[in-house]
Amino acid sequence: MNKLARKLRLFDFFALAFGVMVGTGWLVVMDDILQRGGPLGAILGFTFGTIMLLPVAYIYGKLVQAIPDAAGEVAYTARFFPPIVSFITGWVMLLAYWLTCPFEALAAGRISGYLFPSLNRFELYRLKGHPVYLPHILLGLTITLVLTWLNYRGIAASAWFMKWTTFTFLTLVLIFAIAGVEHGSLSNLQPLFSHTPLLSVLLVWQIVPWLLSGFESVGKCAEEASPDFRERDFSMAVILTLFVGLAFFWFVILTVGYVVPVRALNGGGPFPVAVAFERALHGHWIVDLLMASALVALLRTFNGNMVASSRMLFAMGRRNMLDHRMGYVHPRNRTPTVAVLVVGMGTAFAVFLGQAGLVPILEVGAVAAAIGWMAACASYFCMKPALAGRAAAVFGILVTLLMVLVKIVPIVPGHFTKYEWLAVAIWGVIGGAMRMSASHPKKLAPEIESAELPNADSGV
Repeated sequence: MNKLARKLRLFDFFALAFGVMVGTGWLVVMDDILQRGGPLGAILGFTFGTIMLLPVAYIYGKLVQAIPDAAGEVAYTARFFPPIVSFITGWVMLLAYWLTCPFEALAAGRISGYLFPSLNRFELYRLKGHPVYLPHILLGLTITLVLTWLNYRGIAASAWFMKWTTFTFLTLVLIFAIAGVEHGSLSNLQPLFSHTPLLSVLLVWQIVPWLLSGFESVGKCAEEASPDFRERDFSMAVILTLFVGLAFFWFVILTVGYVVPVRALNGGGPFPVAVAFERALHGHWIVDLLMASALVALLRTFNGNMVASSRMLFAMGRRNMLDHRMGYVHPRNRTPTVAVLVVGMGTAFAVFLGQAGLVPILEVGAVAAAIGWMAACASYFCMKPALAGRAAAVFGILVTLLMVLVKIVPIVPGHFTKYEWLAVAIWGVIGGAMRMSASHPKKLAPEIESAELPNADSGV
């Protein structure tokens, strides 16, 4: 069997995970973040949220070192749980990654339509009252086609794209921050909390896990690490991604809060931060800069999630949890080309659903990520690491369980509606049909099967 190309280094893994983590969400929800907590409440909410996720990130770093398998959570759970548990875990994590691809494809039309209103024409149809425009569909399909081709060509091309878009994105954000600082005031940071201090922090803390998820995607490309890649650098890539994500949100929160009072973020349409900056700087160029950074972030996130979801699909096919053809590796490009093409075609189909069709499924995707994290923590606990590792696993299980419960328990505000449960049912039926079409699981490759965690004496 052909193996995947081994090309990735530390910065490649960081660029991949940071791309999965930070997309266009920071621009779309920044007004909500500041209205929830105020500048200081938002900073503290993100800080406590990161501390909450740190044990989970620690566990992923150790798991990737021990089991460098593109199957990720599927491989981790396979050691201790029945095959059906591994399949369900992998299937829900696949949903969490893949859904971001059509979401970003649709966001491209939304952002471009904001910059060029002429694109908001030629309405094809409506779903739940939301129009679907032909130019938006064409743009989303074009981006999908280009990124599918890029990933078909090889991981080296995809990694190069991720590195340069990450550098470009951070540069554009820095320019926008410098431009804004000249027109800001410390008085705009008042009040520091939008509600009472504790409530402000808690309201922001609720959404931090969704905005900082992506660090775990390092494991999906573990098999593509360069031959001279040091195993401990997997942990470094995971932890680095989490803390850079925290620093990024600190930076953006303080910049927006310094330039624009929170009350000025109300009623700004789909991109209130852009509107508020335009008013503060008295120029439309800042909007163009913000939208340009959002488009670059969109491409990064789209590509990062295409890489992660295609590797998950490939690994499940290789284990015969899905059609074995998903596990095909191109003999020259050494990429999982069938999995890449399936992800691309699935994305192209979902683009036609429009924003309304994806919203309930995205809610499910957020819970899916929490379920995957919980499964990874449970697997690590079963590996009997040292006391610190067991404590981290227990804490991770409790945290991720709480993240799931707040979405499925009916008495909690923001719980699943009938549309989210319908999305769960549809995804479950698709998964069941694909599982039934697969043959019995294959024996794993010897180098993967023999991988073990260091023993307790190693301090894991």
